[in-house]
Amino acid sequence: MINPAHHLCSQEIMKKQRPLAEAIVELQYRRQPQVWKPYGDPGWEKSVRDAGYHLTYLAEAINASDPALWSEYLAWVKVLFANLNFPETVLPTTLDCTRQALLEQLSAESSALAVEMLDTGVRSLEHALPIHPSYLEGDDPLTIMARQYLTFLLQGSRSAASRLILDAVANGASIKDIYLHVFQPSQYELGRLWQTNQINVAQEHYCTAATQMIMSQLYPYIFQTKRKKRCVVVTCVGGELHEIGARMVADFFEMDGWDSHFIGANTPLESLLNYLVECRADILALSATMVFHVSKVAEIIAAVYNHSSLSNLRVIVGGYPFNTSPGLWQQVGADGYASNAQTALLEAERMLQR
Repeated sequence: MINPAHHLCSQEIMKKQRPLAEAIVELQYRRQPQVWKPYGDPGWEKSVRDAGYHLTYLAEAINASDPALWSEYLAWVKVLFANLNFPETVLPTTLDCTRQALLEQLSAESSALAVEMLDTGVRSLEHALPIHPSYLEGDDPLTIMARQYLTFLLQGSRSAASRLILDAVANGASIKDIYLHVFQPSQYELGRLWQTNQINVAQEHYCTAATQMIMSQLYPYIFQTKRKKRCVVVTCVGGELHEIGARMVADFFEMDGWDSHFIGANTPLESLLNYLVECRADILALSATMVFHVSKVAEIIAAVYNHSSLSNLRVIVGGYPFNTSPGLWQQVGADGYASNAQTALLEAERMLQR
């Protein structure tokens, strides 16, 4: 259950996000002019934008009463700042400026809650790893394949990456294993490489789009499975751009004989509800990659449970925020949680057998 005081605090932060972000940046420029002034006016606007991101993550962690969401985000920012060659003093100063702005602009009750969450994250930074380890370490055949696959993509050789996968499947490799042990860790590694400033956004987008294309080349194998009389709808919340994990979930259900409907992101809530009714869906699988979409997940779940024609529907959630915080799925009101496509399928089967 959402704590009412925490919810009000979160709402106040988001309502005042822009003035708070501007106040934070003004303090940053005043305290560290040698760091920020060389970036000029464009740098100011980017700094305000980034301060707004920090506030959004803080607000979501407060709303969920979950310090892990905030602490994980700060650990990510610490690595990002280090690989942007920012001085080590930048992040502590940013957080101190954030604390001052919160105390000055929020109500007494909200500022106390916000600063408490902020300081919990600051303390967690003492134990945060400076560099995240690679997701492609190991000498087993699939990890070796994953490294080769990602190398091809980073070289811009989509055709070579495609041949690697199609040849492996033709030689008996399990498509499920390819999804779980080649595609998924490769996507995680892409994120790590971007965060550590080893690749740029364009490279990340190219590799992700290539993987989606290669997944589609496997569909002739996927749709050969004997059909079951079960239906799953898979979607991403809000404006999520990271759809590939949700697509994997839909494909796993399809491989198991389910009638799967992947409807991607940006589907209006009313349209989603109508679609669930029309499909007579047994399971709704909701994916969120960004922490600031957790509240949207809770909103969708509440709407599902309040709909008179969806009383038998069960909801599974997954994605980075839920992997970070084991109990978060209960906070948003879901029936279950899955860390990957395989566990989503197993969880759905378990739910329908109860």
